[in-house]
Amino acid sequence: MGKFTVTNEINCNLETFWKLFLDKGFNETLYREELHFPEFRIVEQIETESEVIRRSEGQPKMDLPAPVLKVLGSGFRYTEEGRFNKATKVWTFKLTPSTLADKLRNEGTVRAEAIGDNKVRRTAELVIEAKIFGVGGLIESAAEKELRKGWESSAVYMNKWLAQGKTL
Repeated sequence: MGKFTVTNEINCNLETFWKLFLDKGFNETLYREELHFPEFRIVEQIETESEVIRRSEGQPKMDLPAPVLKVLGSGFRYTEEGRFNKATKVWTFKLTPSTLADKLRNEGTVRAEAIGDNKVRRTAELVIEAKIFGVGGLIESAAEKELRKGWESSAVYMNKWLAQGKTL
């Protein structure tokens, strides 16, 4: 099982960060245009007094070693169930893959802390587990590489979006 952390600096205040992070239109643009997902959509987003609950579906761009692609299949997709706790300001999520759901695990948390007047540090703590004999370790390392790349790209995109003064 792989556990790792990705931290990025985003050029905005905490309120703006979470507003952008939870924005449906921003996320659909991020995943399709920046992360090059062939498919991504927010299926449902519900806001209550205490939390925001979001369910999304995606088909990630698959830049993986051939043995991993063979195990996952060309139509690999996932569903993400996420919750933002308004009191603690923590996003928790779990991805359920379209194949091998009983053998693959990807979940984590996202936090943000102010590190200046107009800057936050986003910290994503991620867990990847692949219980597949012979290729589990390869799947975990390939997934970690892709996830690190995706989180870095999303930070660059968020900062570009903010620098352009785009509004939600």
